[in-house]
Amino acid sequence: MRIVRGRFAGRPLTSPNDFRVRPTAEPVRDVLLTRLEADLPGASCCDLFAGTGAIGLEAISRGARRCDFVESRPTSLFAVKANVKRLDLKASTRVFNKDALPFAQQLNPNAYDIVFADPPYESRMLDRVIEAWQQSFFSRVLAVEHARTHRLPPGAEYHELDDTAITIYRAPETAT
Repeated sequence: MRIVRGRFAGRPLTSPNDFRVRPTAEPVRDVLLTRLEADLPGASCCDLFAGTGAIGLEAISRGARRCDFVESRPTSLFAVKANVKRLDLKASTRVFNKDALPFAQQLNPNAYDIVFADPPYESRMLDRVIEAWQQSFFSRVLAVEHARTHRLPPGAEYHELDDTAITIYRAPETAT
């Protein structure tokens, strides 16, 4: 696993030796972040259910100013911290050892420019993150990765890549 594009393109990333962790595949990350290309320069991001941190690190590689990572699984926390250190990004990142859902539910409106969410596939946690976002619009953009079979409220953009889908939500202009 590696960073696909940007200033860290080609740099390898650590992945936990844990069958429960499903790192976002490089082609999926590439499509997701290419779709957000105009939103990334100078953005503050949050990577919920961070796993390896690959999505947030890729966002920084492509121009985001900073990223917070939220993860509670010990093997994933180790991987995120190792990847942040490997890319020398400690000054522009924070790693939270917290459950992502309560973290998201407590965010204030406009806390971030972009929030990424990639919980376990078919998990209702994703539905709850979207509900929390719709109630407070804690970011201008909510970008979620999910199983293609997981039906979600329609977003501004929807893309299918094999068994994976990406849905991108944008806050209404009145909420930002």
